Amino acid sequence: MWFTSPSKGRMSFKDVFEELAQYTNEFPDESYKLIIGTDSQSFLNDCVIFVTAVVVHRVGKGGRFFYHKQKTRYMESLRQRIYYETFLSLEVAAMVTEKLAENNDLQLNVEIHLDVGEKGETRDIIKEVVGMVIGSGYRACIKPDSYGATTVADRFTK
Repeated sequence: MWFTSPSKGRMSFKDVFEELAQYTNEFPDESYKLIIGTDSQSFLNDCVIFVTAVVVHRVGKGGRFFYHKQKTRYMESLRQRIYYETFLSLEVAAMVTEKLAENNDLQLNVEIHLDVGEKGETRDIIKEVVGMVIGSGYRACIKPDSYGATTVADRFTK
């Protein structure tokens, strides 16, 4: 799986993880959030672009992000797209969590940011996707607090 860094270009997952570790080790006494969120954009019955963002946020002092972009067949159902967005975020979260465990560094809690909210078409599936995330052992954030999906990942779906 390949990611893109706005400043470093194309990177492997291993490289992304090393950047995350280096960034958090720079100032180890600071507070950090490790955020994973996915957003999608569908294009005229042709395809859907999914973007998964990995964000390390040094609370109150900025952060870094990386994203993975993939193109899939068209999905007409919004419910199906939201489930797939959640699946992609959980897949990356599992990779990150596994790597954190290998390095005995489980101090960073992973948050999954979901592109669902109380207003709009997605309000009917909030409980379902939040349940998927919590059941997988992660904290779930929905709109308006899910900036990993709704701002960072969304920016690269176009």
